[in-house]
Parts: sequence; C-alpha cells; structure tokens
Amino acid sequence: MFRGKDNALQPNWKHLPVGYHGRASSVVVSGTSIRRPCGQTRADDTKPPVYGPCRLFDFELEMGFFTGPATKLGEAIPIAKAQDHIFGMVLMNDWSARDIQKWEYVPLGPFLGKNFGTTISPWVVTMQALSSFAVPNEPQDPKPLAYLQHDDQYNFDINLSVGIKGEGMSEPAVVCNSNFKYMYWTMKQQLAHHTVGGCNTNPGDLLASGTISGPTDAALGSMLELCWKGTREVDLGNGNKRKFLKDGDEVILAGHCQGDGYRIGFGTCTGTVLSATPISK
Repeated sequence: MFRGKDNALQPNWKHLPVGYHGRASSVVVSGTSIRRPCGQTRADDTKPPVYGPCRLFDFELEMGFFTGPATKLGEAIPIAKAQDHIFGMVLMNDWSARDIQKWEYVPLGPFLGKNFGTTISPWVVTMQALSSFAVPNEPQDPKPLAYLQHDDQYNFDINLSVGIKGEGMSEPAVVCNSNFKYMYWTMKQQLAHHTVGGCNTNPGDLLASGTISGPTDAALGSMLELCWKGTREVDLGNGNKRKFLKDGDEVILAGHCQGDGYRIGFGTCTGTVLSATPISK
C-alpha cells in the first residue's frame, strides 16, 4: 500500500516479530468511549505541520495475551518454555490516529498516534480452553533464527469480526471477517523475542498481536486497509459510507472458536468515538 508490491515488507519482517512498546495507562475495558485525539499532522508535504484533531481515525483488529509467571531482569524466556508464561487471550482494538502516526513514526515508531487508547474485551480465555483449537503454524521462509524456532502448533482457529454502528444506524454493519490463524508469528515467538534481550515479565503483562488481516478484502483488519489508504469507500448500508471513523461511530469486535456442537466465545470489545477536545493557547 505504501511501498508498492515489490517492497511491501521491510527487510526484517520475516526475520523477527516486529513490535514496539506501549503503555498501560490508557488500556481500557470494552464499553469505554475513546476520544478522538489531537496532535501534529502534515497533510501537505510542502507545508509545515499543524496541530488539530485527527482526521484519519482508525480501529485495528488485534488480539492480546497476558503473561503468567514472572521472570527476572536479564533473564530470557526460551521458546521451548514460552507456553508456560502465556496465561490467556483477549480481543483488542488498538485504535490508531493514522495522520498523526504518519508524521511522527520515522525514525522511532508510533507515539501519539497510538497512545490515546487501547480497548480489550473483559474476559480472558485461557490457553487451556483454546488448546483444542490449535492449528498448524504459518510456514516461515526464511527459517527464523534458532531462538525463534518451534515445531509444536501454537496458532489458533479463532473467528473474528468487526462491526461499525454509526449514529442513526439501527444495526452495526460488519466490515471485516478474519481469523487469528492468519498470523505469521506465533505468540511463543513474540514472547521469546520480547525477552531475548533480558526484558523481564510480570504476571498480567499484555502483549498484542498486531493487525489481523486475512487473504481477502473482506478480511482486512483496519479502515486503512479496507479503504486502501483512502482510495475507496467502505459501504455500511443505507447510504452510510466510510473511509475512516466518524465521531459517534461504535466499533464492535467479536471473536469465537467453533467446536463440534459448542462454542468458546470471547464476548465483544466495543468502543464509541467521542469528538476531539483541542487545547487552547
């Protein structure tokens, strides 16, 4: 989308689970409204940046997992033991301010474009409950370094969806149907990489998957992808269209594992966009 088909991935993407560190202060439970952030943006590369409300407000379909037993500072978690430190999973909407993010993210990555709110579902589904839904891991080429290699299945068949309910809409419109099984890197690999430099973990630390997009347009896990960087509209029905989120939009993430005659649900992960409150001089 940004770099063209031949350069879609950065050189490191297939060698390590790329990530960044967030913050705990603005992680909120489902049902909490999220205010449209303000910050610096630069829509015109020939002009200086300006301060104001985010114009390209977005959701990101993700899942998160909570860590279990603590580790000591300077101690890495071997990938063969990583599953012993993963307690359970939640749905996650890692809201994004795309125009703020675009201006700030080089060279150190997201900051104000991501720190204003992250929503998680209220129920943690344990890995024990999900064990029967394990599926083969995504093939990885090139083969990752030894500390990231494991042969056991640690990807999971979790059906995911995103709905948007705008003001005046009687029902939400489903804009995405995806699945956690599309993830390239496993949670074990994420945790092993996160700690390989000696970062310690505590019970309740939260790690996120990154955007969960599938192989079809209907499985794209953010408005940035669904509208393909603003080049097309997303139809919500009855004349309602979106490229990015509007004030008053409620975003509803849902997820479940479907067994033979039973279902394990994650509930929903919801949040409503509130209007921005710019600061005055």
